[in-house]
Amino acid sequence: MSIIQEFKEFAVKGNVMDLAIGVIIGGAFGKIIDSMVKDLLMPIISWILGGDVDYTNWFVVLGDNPNNLSNLAAAQEAGLNVFAYGNFITVLINFLLLAWVVFLLVKVMNRLRKQEEAAPAEPAPTPEDVQLLREIRDELKKQG
Repeated sequence: MSIIQEFKEFAVKGNVMDLAIGVIIGGAFGKIIDSMVKDLLMPIISWILGGDVDYTNWFVVLGDNPNNLSNLAAAQEAGLNVFAYGNFITVLINFLLLAWVVFLLVKVMNRLRKQEEAAPAEPAPTPEDVQLLREIRDELKKQG
């Protein structure tokens, strides 16, 4: 079997396609969560804290700040040693929200799966050869 044929068989299997679809949907879902944090949650948190705060611009200069730079990009461009924690906070909130939503989805899927498993399955019909052997046995008992 050629390597191209093997790859073709591998690529068209259901698991590979499911994985590819999951990655694509996961990427799009990640963008939704990013937007939810950036466009919905952070403005509310900013409002509660009392001002228009750009969290990605939160940082601490480690060492001297001779020009008193208050913009992260400017401080990094000036070569200052900065501890930029604001963007990390935003990414952390994104992760926690995404993990929570995935947890809830898995929980719903598990509940649906349990309901499906709980439904009693109909017994499989008796194979024809077994049925025939039972009939022969019964006839032998009658004659015997």
